[in-house]
Amino acid sequence: MKTSRRDFLKQAGWTILGSGLLGTVVQLPVRSARAASGSSEHLYGYIVDTTKCIGCGLCAGACRKENRVPEECYRTWIEHYTIYLDGQVEVESPQGGENSFAPTEAKGKVDRSFFVPKLCNHCKEPNCVQVCPVGATYVSREGMVLVDQKQCVGCAYCIQACPYSARFMNPVLHVADKCTWCYHRVLKGLKPACVTVCPVGARQFGRLDDPGSPVGRLIKEARLQVLKPEMGNEPMVFYNGLDKEVR
Repeated sequence: MKTSRRDFLKQAGWTILGSGLLGTVVQLPVRSARAASGSSEHLYGYIVDTTKCIGCGLCAGACRKENRVPEECYRTWIEHYTIYLDGQVEVESPQGGENSFAPTEAKGKVDRSFFVPKLCNHCKEPNCVQVCPVGATYVSREGMVLVDQKQCVGCAYCIQACPYSARFMNPVLHVADKCTWCYHRVLKGLKPACVTVCPVGARQFGRLDDPGSPVGRLIKEARLQVLKPEMGNEPMVFYNGLDKEVR
């Protein structure tokens, strides 16, 4: 059973008034995303090659334009890691890396430095789907984790539940927002905007069941890694050359 935005707010209001406590968690029926959207199968995979990324920021800019992402919000962003010989780790992402990275003075002797693009991982076991009280966050038939903006009540539970900090509250629409892998483009047989503009091929996207897809082949054959595997979310964004210091 789906709970409407109005019903959620009404029930939430009565719960707060009845208890006298602000912030009371309201227990509501949760829509089964997979059941609601039919048989879901993770058909697509995404690969980020950190050994190729040059931190140009074109991907973040293309994402903003394609998806009308509000200023100071990012569906995808780039982090610059500097690892010093003394073990210190410095991470920066000015303007989400969208405007590239200006040269900065090192604070010590540098061991290594690299860029790491990040985005929603479209997990097989997404925490965000589990905690959404109205079923607004769901899994599509193709296995992509999406947000029904008409159903979202802006409670931000999903934002807190995401271990990758990939979600944000849209300041214009007042609903949860995140990377969709450009779902509207994928349905037309196109690739995500960020993939198409990458000048060095650091981002790749494709079907896992297509023998001709380099993504499907690499995921099976290459030694790829995922972010925070200990969380058990089974991310569908895979990294090549992921440094042990990346968090």
